[in-house]
Amino acid sequence: MTSKRRSGTSSARHKPAPSFFLDRCLDSRSLARALRDAGVEVQCHRDHFRHDTPDQDWLPAVGKHGWVVLTKDKHIRRNQLEREALIAAGVRAFVLTTGSLRGEEEAAVFVRHLQRMRNMVISTPAPFIAHVTQSAIKIMRPSRRK
Repeated sequence: MTSKRRSGTSSARHKPAPSFFLDRCLDSRSLARALRDAGVEVQCHRDHFRHDTPDQDWLPAVGKHGWVVLTKDKHIRRNQLEREALIAAGVRAFVLTTGSLRGEEEAAVFVRHLQRMRNMVISTPAPFIAHVTQSAIKIMRPSRRK
């Protein structure tokens, strides 16, 4: 009897597609819809946490679930409590650093970079913070001390 599985494929090597978590500053229905339309599983901050939940409180829960953070909070890498919570929780985060974009423009940037972000999540050990611009993504390794 012959196997129907293609050579080179293995369920053990197949990693499930990441689920992306929209931080409260990006938690818009238009961005969530655009990502879902692109085939992404999306978790929204408003569905899991109160609006005023401090980052150092929700980051451990997000890390526990293995969700990948999408945010435009550029200060997450500078704030010691948030940076340490991100590191301790093993979070992978993509920070949109291009300012003054409307919601649909933010969505277009993330959708444009979606495949590269998925590849980075699979190939780059957590924790990491990646800066996302309209044309590029650059990984930054967060350190506990600034």
